[in-house]
Amino acid sequence: MITSPSSADLLSWYDIHARDLPWRVSPSDRGLGVVPDPYAVWLSEIMLQQTTVAAVRDYFVKFLRLWPTVKDLATAPEEDVMKAWAGLGYYSRARNLKKCAETIANAYNGNFPKSMDELLKLPGVGPYTAAAISTIAFDSHAAVVDGNVERVVSRLYAIEQPLPDSKPLIKDRMGSLTPADRPGDFAQAVMDLGATICTPKRPACAICPWMEACEARKNGIAETLPRKAPKKQKPTRYGAAFVAINTDTGAVLLRRRPPRGLLGGMSEVPGTEWSEDFELRDPAAHAPLDGPWHTHTGEVRHTFTHFHLRLTILSAPVSNNAQLPAGCWWAARDGLEDEALPTVMRKAVACALGGLG
Repeated sequence: MITSPSSADLLSWYDIHARDLPWRVSPSDRGLGVVPDPYAVWLSEIMLQQTTVAAVRDYFVKFLRLWPTVKDLATAPEEDVMKAWAGLGYYSRARNLKKCAETIANAYNGNFPKSMDELLKLPGVGPYTAAAISTIAFDSHAAVVDGNVERVVSRLYAIEQPLPDSKPLIKDRMGSLTPADRPGDFAQAVMDLGATICTPKRPACAICPWMEACEARKNGIAETLPRKAPKKQKPTRYGAAFVAINTDTGAVLLRRRPPRGLLGGMSEVPGTEWSEDFELRDPAAHAPLDGPWHTHTGEVRHTFTHFHLRLTILSAPVSNNAQLPAGCWWAARDGLEDEALPTVMRKAVACALGGLG
């Protein structure tokens, strides 16, 4: 006989086993009347989109140190925000983060709206993020469904319909599970359960507070859920990146990408277009400056959401007196960490400076 899942059982487990996260108010502190900072909740949720907790921790702490309030972030130069975000990926999130902070500061006097309808009007805030802010920051009743929640609920009710078609059913079940009391803690409890016990492989069913209620465990199919529709094969694009090194200072030539589109507003070394049909018979012929361009062994490989990228890397010593292409500047070698270089460009520079041979 399968018992019904109890929100009280899960909350009791959460009160003991909740993860210690820099953006979270612990259950014990919540019990003492400490309430979450909507700014911290929003910032963490934007950063956590398609990114792991481990990758986000340091970035979150850095952002709060640089901009303790949403008004501080709203008045920060966009270039500084992009530099602080560099390496976290999905850079449209950073641009929307800045726009959203400006909207909250100007239209809401620095106070996050509480209703789902108002939250959904904010730049970069979709249904999931709105539900998370509403529930975790303000204890409103909403179904918060991330990847961990999808896995837990799919197994709890043995939902075998593949994702993404099963999303509406999962959201409906999560809404029914969420209690009127402590909905924010409950949402985080389900996330923690998925992250620590109901893991993708080898879930620790024996210590799960919902073990007796889990239909997938009873049917012996827990590890096969959630089912997912086959992924489309990603295409591969090719291009070349040119790392010009100043002969006097060792600085590296950079330029800014267009403000919109992939990696919009980020810094990069000059390069060619990225194309599936691009064939570089003579990469140096595409160089932005004259010089003794050297093609490095191997290539930089990077994967974006919709395609794989393979870059040929060339470097050359360039005189400090050279006429630079429009929009380019020399970035000091010891200051590259502070530039808004996305991961793929950091790989390109590392290759040229000896990181990859």
